[in-house]
Amino acid sequence: MKTELIAVLLCFTAVFAFAGETLNGAGASFPYPVYAGWAYSYEKETGIRVNYQSIGSGGGIRQITAGTVDFGATDDPLSRTELDEAGLLQFPAVTGGITVVVNIDGNRHNRLVLDGETLAAVFLGNVTRWNDPEMAALNPGLKLPDAAITVIRRSDSSGTTAVFTEYLDEVSDEWKRSVGHGKSVNWKTGIGAKGNDGVANLVRQTRNSIGYVEYTYAEQAKLNYVNLINRAGKTVAPSPQSFAAAVASADWHRVPSYAVSLTNSPAQEAWPIAAASFILIRKNEPKVRAAVMRFFRYGFEKGDTAALYLKYVPLPAALKEEILESFDSRNRTD
Repeated sequence: MKTELIAVLLCFTAVFAFAGETLNGAGASFPYPVYAGWAYSYEKETGIRVNYQSIGSGGGIRQITAGTVDFGATDDPLSRTELDEAGLLQFPAVTGGITVVVNIDGNRHNRLVLDGETLAAVFLGNVTRWNDPEMAALNPGLKLPDAAITVIRRSDSSGTTAVFTEYLDEVSDEWKRSVGHGKSVNWKTGIGAKGNDGVANLVRQTRNSIGYVEYTYAEQAKLNYVNLINRAGKTVAPSPQSFAAAVASADWHRVPSYAVSLTNSPAQEAWPIAAASFILIRKNEPKVRAAVMRFFRYGFEKGDTAALYLKYVPLPAALKEEILESFDSRNRTD
């Protein structure tokens, strides 16, 4: 039943005529399942359709900047300068985790352990076989095949990639020197796929492969995941609990517009590749902004159950209240 529900939400992209109000959004594939779930319930309750296109963070930024959608979404938050130049406002809407997924011959029990440096070495093309010494040292007693590693990564401009490469940038000096981080990077190896769903499907179809996707996509595709050694030195599995530990340790006011990073958290139980997804709205369109905020108010106030069901982590209650009050105040003065 759960898989069927997620599959329905992942197919929620159709655009068709509707007599009432319609809001259009586009951007990150990371939060797509939860936004689709909120949109389904919001339309049933209010009659207002919210059409969200999962086209990647880069596409969402381009469309909201061009004025072709009512809101954009990105997992790679914009700086205050970028927001001011584009005439945009930004706030986080939901959090979750990016999972390293594998399809390894003979390994079906989510037992593989990696540290950040070894993961970076795989995506740099320096560790090329599953039974290389670096892999064996981290997984004593685990039989790994003498097989080449096929790297699967995003081909589009992706906030998921921005978060994943930011983590690798923090844990590997070689990655930082030779690749860096961003929505699009100069990959050293691998096969590209579009969207979280594209990466998940290609890993599922490719023997002895490795990739990175948002957790819900890994679950929906029934993929095995990798356990990671976090900054505190603990081996942790991806889960809503380990994502929540990273979220709880975040200082949301450390940088303007809430543009914090949740990667490589120092918290003991934290998953090291946690992320927030952000919404972008144009400053100079108060009526559209108010309509968009009514939808996200609904998600903040009534959407936690759906978010948790889909293995996302809702924002802290105090932060949600602060965001809503900030936009309410702006609406009163416009």
